[in-house]
Amino acid sequence: MCDELNSKDAEAFFLQQGLSRRSFGRIGVGAALASMLPLSAAAGDGMEVVEENVMVKTPDGEADCYFVYPAEGRHPAVIFWPDIFGMRPAFRQMGKRLAQSGYAVLVVNPYYRNMHGQLIPDSAKIIGPELRKEVFPKGRELAGTLSPQTCVTDGRAFIAYLDKQPAVDVSKKAGTAGYCMTGSYTFRLAADMPERVGAGASFHGGGLVTEADDSPHRLVPQIKAGFLVAIAENDDERQPEAKGVLRQAFDDAGLAATVEVYEGAMHGWCPPDSMAHNQARAERAWGEMLALFGERLS
Repeated sequence: MCDELNSKDAEAFFLQQGLSRRSFGRIGVGAALASMLPLSAAAGDGMEVVEENVMVKTPDGEADCYFVYPAEGRHPAVIFWPDIFGMRPAFRQMGKRLAQSGYAVLVVNPYYRNMHGQLIPDSAKIIGPELRKEVFPKGRELAGTLSPQTCVTDGRAFIAYLDKQPAVDVSKKAGTAGYCMTGSYTFRLAADMPERVGAGASFHGGGLVTEADDSPHRLVPQIKAGFLVAIAENDDERQPEAKGVLRQAFDDAGLAATVEVYEGAMHGWCPPDSMAHNQARAERAWGEMLALFGERLS
């Protein structure tokens, strides 16, 4: 989970890339990011896509979401859960890229019960030290309103919405991907809907192995999906036993799963607006997800 310790790691990495606090403040976030924003944020496989802002009914209200899908045909559905900073341009870009690879993607706002819209303004191309200091307390507060149960009820509603869309091929399994706090959501939804969810991908996911009775790793026996669990190096350093517990859980359940620590990648390395973003390792993680989805969904 994103916290003050791994945030300090991320800021140190950010500054090591040659952008100091002083220059960051002087040239502004947009210009600062111009030379750093990787292809992973925008590059796709060339499919023309349709983009929509939609409202999805749930048991607790209406969730504002971004729905993006290929302009032609029917395709596997994917729920795309953002990290603690919520819905924002970086995740829309990532969702669009996934749609360009042949998926009908719903990027969701997990905080809709308390807030429609974004914590991060569109003008902020990177969540730098000062912006993070400003918005992280609110993100942590909003994250505290969520629970394993809200993840499941929301996930069911998102799947129900997707399954009614002409762009979705309901004969194919659905996928789910989560980052940071929502890495655990991929486990919970796959366990709750084992006949519908065929693939799950967790990137620098927090709280995957805990002492709780409903710890995500304890849900693996209920899962039928293939899985990718991509772990940040500094998260592994803080909980080195977790990867072994996860691997054993998948092995015991007879499930195909990749559980891997990405050396040199820190918590938050995947989203292109993160201080910890590592382009090479983000591209590798993206490729692993596409391979999993291609095998299990397409």
